Amino acid sequence: MSFWRNIAGLAVRRPDGCENCDCPPGPPGEDPAFSTAVTALGAKLAKADGRAHVDEFEAFAQVFPHDAASERNVHRLYDLARQTTHGFESYAKRLAKRYRNCPTLLEDVLDGLFHIAGADGAVTEDELIYLETVSELFGFSPLVFRRLKATHLGLSADDPYAILAVPHDAPDATVRAVWKQQLSEAHPDRARARGLPSEFIEVAEAKAAAINAAFDTIMRERRGLSLEGVA
Repeated sequence: MSFWRNIAGLAVRRPDGCENCDCPPGPPGEDPAFSTAVTALGAKLAKADGRAHVDEFEAFAQVFPHDAASERNVHRLYDLARQTTHGFESYAKRLAKRYRNCPTLLEDVLDGLFHIAGADGAVTEDELIYLETVSELFGFSPLVFRRLKATHLGLSADDPYAILAVPHDAPDATVRAVWKQQLSEAHPDRARARGLPSEFIEVAEAKAAAINAAFDTIMRERRGLSLEGVA
């Protein structure tokens, strides 16, 4: 089953409990514009660091698998798109416009792009700029991008508030509530329920670990400040 049919579970089952989300009807795999945009974004990302490595196409095929019937067309589009990064913004904008009410789907796409960027062993500054631009065009805040970046590239020990997307002066109760909500949303079972490939299950597990680590760091820091105040 192709990636686009796997990910279609988001639109059909709405696992986030969003009853009023106006997602486009039917599986994204039945929307040529969606599959074209995702393929082009993956290919142009491979070119962002100046070279399109074979490992990056293999990574693309892992997280965005296609069926045998469409393989030839996917290869053709990928080969054309990877010649230059020019025009990637327009593809991101198309996805953002059509799936603006399906943020989890757009985040899944970003997760896949991060996986492709790291396929050759390192994520370069140019690739990070590309990914951040796509994130912005998808409508995500800088804090959301920083959380995604931390999930894939490691938790920034000095910025746990960015991972939870809470202000530094948020009350403990608020931090705890956000932590529980994000942990629920990032639970690997949600990715399994959407029928996503195993790579996405691993990403969900990494997200949950990053969210837990951020919460633990904040609470540890706050307990330390409280003890200092008493002393």
